[in-house]
Amino acid sequence: MSASHAPITTTEATSETELERLLAGVHAAAAPLAALRPAERAVLLEAVADGLDAAAGELIPVAQAETRLAEGRLTGELKRTTFQLRLFAQDLRDGGYLDARIDHADPEWPMGAPRPDLRRVKQALGPVLVFSASNFPFAFSVAGGDTASALAAGCPVLVKAHSGHPELSRLTANVVTASLASAGAPEGAFGLLFGTQAGATALKDPRIAAGAFTGSIPGGRALFDIASSRPTPIPFYGELGSNNPVFVTEAAAAERAEVIVEGFIGSFTMGSGQFCTKPGTLFVPAESTLVSRLRDAVLPDAAPLLNDRIQAGYTEVLQDLEGHPKLSVLAQGPDPLSDPPSPTLLLTTAEDMLADPHALQAECFGPTAVVVTYTDEAQLVALAESFEGQLTATIQGTDTCEVAELVEVLARKAGRVLWNGWSTGVSVTYAQQHGGPYPATTASGSTSVGTAAIERFLRPVAYQGFPQHLLPEALRDENPLDVPRLIDGRRARG
Repeated sequence: MSASHAPITTTEATSETELERLLAGVHAAAAPLAALRPAERAVLLEAVADGLDAAAGELIPVAQAETRLAEGRLTGELKRTTFQLRLFAQDLRDGGYLDARIDHADPEWPMGAPRPDLRRVKQALGPVLVFSASNFPFAFSVAGGDTASALAAGCPVLVKAHSGHPELSRLTANVVTASLASAGAPEGAFGLLFGTQAGATALKDPRIAAGAFTGSIPGGRALFDIASSRPTPIPFYGELGSNNPVFVTEAAAAERAEVIVEGFIGSFTMGSGQFCTKPGTLFVPAESTLVSRLRDAVLPDAAPLLNDRIQAGYTEVLQDLEGHPKLSVLAQGPDPLSDPPSPTLLLTTAEDMLADPHALQAECFGPTAVVVTYTDEAQLVALAESFEGQLTATIQGTDTCEVAELVEVLARKAGRVLWNGWSTGVSVTYAQQHGGPYPATTASGSTSVGTAAIERFLRPVAYQGFPQHLLPEALRDENPLDVPRLIDGRRARG
């Protein structure tokens, strides 16, 4: 068995020698992986999905032990992980992601000069370094969306394991490696490393062509700065932080206050408040019953956070918020600072929020949210403008609400704008957008969820005047891949 296919046996920090082997492996695998036909790479993704499904009985108990997450939650998350691998496989077989375009030579081109024969298609960037997330040990970790989309694009992947679930990372990587090998993937197409220093060193290495990250603002920004300051900067797709505000109109509050309260409590406490899409701020009319209903509501029982580091960070931020002179406790469980922590709702006004938005909009990663009362719906636009970039923003409204200006502002501030829904629960689909302006992400034009995520790891190349046999298959006149193409400005399959 070759070294790149041998099972990983340790979770110790990756040595310089081992890191060099891994970097050399992904570099050597880049050309042969990119050269595979899309349908051939689809087979690789499906093999990984099958391997993970078969290993569920081994992986889920380890995930429970390392993350404190419930079996049901982890079972669903593993299903999501294998689903997205198979969805990317379907997308590969369709071929539309290549965005193939053909302009035949036209001596009468109305620009005033003849048009040359131009053909454009997207190709793989090269090896991708993925930094795993803590809160989704399957879906945003070793075999998660970043890995799936990079492999789908034809890019080898090197994953930096998260310190919150090292043994699960090791086992998952062994499944991925074995599955890829059995399906005929190029040697070195996937690797796993451990340790903060090894991750930073790998990101600086010229053989890495792009980075992807899900985590905190400080950690993500530090890595983004490394990627940007290299002699040759590379794309870095970081998902960092989000408050995900919710704006309740007067009409919605009057029509369905009880439903809104129930939905909000369920959403901000889902997963112990450890979702990047958790609604962290709720704007409600001061004259409505929402504040009193939230004050009297029964909050869920305390539930453990992922690990001691997250627990410590959560209690520190919560104590800072509780110490702010313009915040008061609206509702709280019996043990808000214990391990596990009971949920907390804090209260302030629109005027105070506008006076100190940076402090009052601080992300609190855990079961805490801030309720803000407003006296005039006209305030909502200014409140929306006060936010930095967000993953999501939500309006709870009715068909009669005049909120067009608010929608326009939120569409500038967030990657996904919801109407009468809740931001937790990110569907893996074709039109999903999981990204937003900084600091939600470092690349607002991209998504880390859904099939469009593949676009992060591709770049377009145009071929001018080439003979047919030297063109990529997707650009040849006979179209051997049978992919959709834009030919002389018209969509065609053939």
